Amino acid sequence: MAKGYTQRPGVDLEETYSPTAMDKSIWIMLAIAAWYDNEIWQMNVKMVFLNRSIYGLKQAFQSWNTHFDEFIRGYDFIKNEFDPCIYKKISGSSVAYLMLYVDDILLIGNDGKMLRDIKAWLSSQFSMKDMGEAFYILDIKIYRDSLKGC
Repeated sequence: MAKGYTQRPGVDLEETYSPTAMDKSIWIMLAIAAWYDNEIWQMNVKMVFLNRSIYGLKQAFQSWNTHFDEFIRGYDFIKNEFDPCIYKKISGSSVAYLMLYVDDILLIGNDGKMLRDIKAWLSSQFSMKDMGEAFYILDIKIYRDSLKGC
């Protein structure tokens, strides 16, 4: 393990900050998903720091975020200008949203095949754990009843 506590700002590292999706953005996206009866799936990146940066370094979070951003935009996702951890992909009438919260990913969309393709692509790029349909995100319980339209 690296000894991040020995690193000196301006000498060993520049940035350590890594953005995460804003809570209010997540709430809005969940409301949109409920309104349009979109699917909501969750994934987790295994050993996030070992994918790009060395675990224990202060800039590991920031390095991971930069690396992920480059990859996801290379797959035709567009970064949201107000929340840098929300991305959108449109293909015809299919729409998918990806929200990044450190190493947790929430996928929302109206086309199951498109979401499966995105999950397969993510899994080919990173060591991912597919958590299936989302039931909890940031201590928010997601309850869906398609018979009642919610």
